[in-house]
Amino acid sequence: MEFGFYGYDKANAAAKSDEYPGIKTPADLYEALMNIWCRYSCAPRMREEWSEDNPTLGQCSITAFLAQDIFGGRVMGIRLEDGGWHCFNVVGDCVFDLTSEQFKGKALDYNECCEQSREVHFSKEEKRQRYEYLRKCLKDQLRNN
Repeated sequence: MEFGFYGYDKANAAAKSDEYPGIKTPADLYEALMNIWCRYSCAPRMREEWSEDNPTLGQCSITAFLAQDIFGGRVMGIRLEDGGWHCFNVVGDCVFDLTSEQFKGKALDYNECCEQSREVHFSKEEKRQRYEYLRKCLKDQLRNN
């Protein structure tokens, strides 16, 4: 599989447990999620724009927190022009953004960011439910492989 997410060439973070068998690196997680991301897992405000051609659209926070479960580290956020946040992962000196392709080549400044809180993000019930959905689908997919 060809990878185009930000940091893919240096995404050497290792899974911290075997809870997700077969997911050893961020690239493994990205590859698995390509079969899971869908309109339902997309942020509600972006669902009309979501398509199979842009599967990472609206998936950033739930994906970043799932990656944090697997690899540890921190979830960071970049403030967007619309006032929202775009989330990505930092594990040691490894910085990766599994959902960066939704921006279609627009450069993001991964230096101007601040840590994101799971509690704040999941205070939105719909977001917590989308995260749980993504997590369950990943576990189901790995169990069936």
